[in-house]
Amino acid sequence: MRQPARRALTAALIAALAAGTASADTLREALVSTYNANPTLNAQREALTGTDAGVAVARAAGRPQVTGSIGVSRDLTRSGSLARIGSKGPYLTGGVDLSVPLFNGGSVRNGIQAAKTRVEAGRATLRAVEGDVFTDAVAAYMDVIRDRAIVELNNNQIKVLSTNLEATKDRFEIGDLTRTDVAQSEARLSVGRANLASAQGRLTASEENYRRVIGKEPGTLAPPPPLPPLPKSADEAVQIALANNPDLIAVTRQAEAARYDVNATRASRLPTVSGVVSGDYVNTLSGDTLGAPRSGTATSVGVQARVPLYQGGLPAARIRQSQALEGQALEQRVGTERAVVATTRSAFAAYESATSAIKSNEVGVKANELALQGARAENSVGTRTILEVLNAEQELLSSQVALVTARRDQYVAGFQLLNAMGQAEADDLGLDGGPLYDPLGNYRRVANNWNDWAGERQSAPKSTSTVRPEEQPQVLVSQPR
Repeated sequence: MRQPARRALTAALIAALAAGTASADTLREALVSTYNANPTLNAQREALTGTDAGVAVARAAGRPQVTGSIGVSRDLTRSGSLARIGSKGPYLTGGVDLSVPLFNGGSVRNGIQAAKTRVEAGRATLRAVEGDVFTDAVAAYMDVIRDRAIVELNNNQIKVLSTNLEATKDRFEIGDLTRTDVAQSEARLSVGRANLASAQGRLTASEENYRRVIGKEPGTLAPPPPLPPLPKSADEAVQIALANNPDLIAVTRQAEAARYDVNATRASRLPTVSGVVSGDYVNTLSGDTLGAPRSGTATSVGVQARVPLYQGGLPAARIRQSQALEGQALEQRVGTERAVVATTRSAFAAYESATSAIKSNEVGVKANELALQGARAENSVGTRTILEVLNAEQELLSSQVALVTARRDQYVAGFQLLNAMGQAEADDLGLDGGPLYDPLGNYRRVANNWNDWAGERQSAPKSTSTVRPEEQPQVLVSQPR
């Protein structure tokens, strides 16, 4: 997608999310909470941190290696020609060896490139997880709004049906209606109560899902802000998705990294050359040295070459294995590309379908309201039966529920389309709940580190627990030791 168009779309989404009701939780606040405390998102950040360290691991293979040794020993027995040598010790020995890789057949260079490419893939994967988690959060937010509205509609229906039943009984008492009319009203009220119980159950499930994804209980939720302008056609949406979808970018980088792995594996058949510097120290701590000095040192410098002649077929096997993994990654890229196209077109179609459904259901609600008013008026003069009035009330409720559901479906499908196009991450949403996570910060800190003793942090969860005090068990058995 061209950058000006992307910036315009991003600005529209930020402006939309900035709108809200001060007295209620907004969608923007829900997304900020999700961004800061969702365990799936925080776990992916930790995974990227581990991937960053892979660059330092690859670079270490091409750096000098220094080893030191020290020991104390004593001879226990001697025989033959060694029996005439003086002291049996103890001896103090020490040494320092420096090895500098000079040539590794390209394995280090390709290993570093593979690690860097996997970091790029990891960053794209983090973007993808952000978008997926935000899509889940939007769906959870809209599910609660929808199910609360449906519960309210069913509550109102119970009140209406209860009033109808009382009126029917009164008219039955004066002989205006029959026992059948009363039975029909009672049956419809019972069905309404069952529908209300089902709606309340779905609302509870939605509220618990909200707590799982967003990390807190849903309070009073403000209506969501309008979505930004979306592409006019499915083809345009697919073009944007193929350029920006983070899942596709991630799998493409993984395939590139696999190609570097093949080149690094081929280097196992080539010679390696290292420069070597060593120093040794020996000291006879006690005993007769037959006039020789008790201590001595030795230093040496040289070049060592390792030329593999035969390795039992191991290099060829590893190369074939790396090539197969590269082929797998290339196939996975095609599969991901297919999935991106299908997901984008499905989301676009779902958005268009829900938009049409909203228009139709709005007409249907208005028409059913008029039909119900007419049925009640005609029933009062005896030209409509109680059953026809009850049916009109049910049709109105069904159209109202369909309208609420279509509005939820349209919004979620629109956000899913944004996610498929790679435009539903934190940078696109302009969240202001504190500084955004910087994937480059840890990379700069660890990727070129030379220090063997760099400080390690103690791992601790950053996500918030949603367990209520009354839900806490007396003995915690699920915490890591």
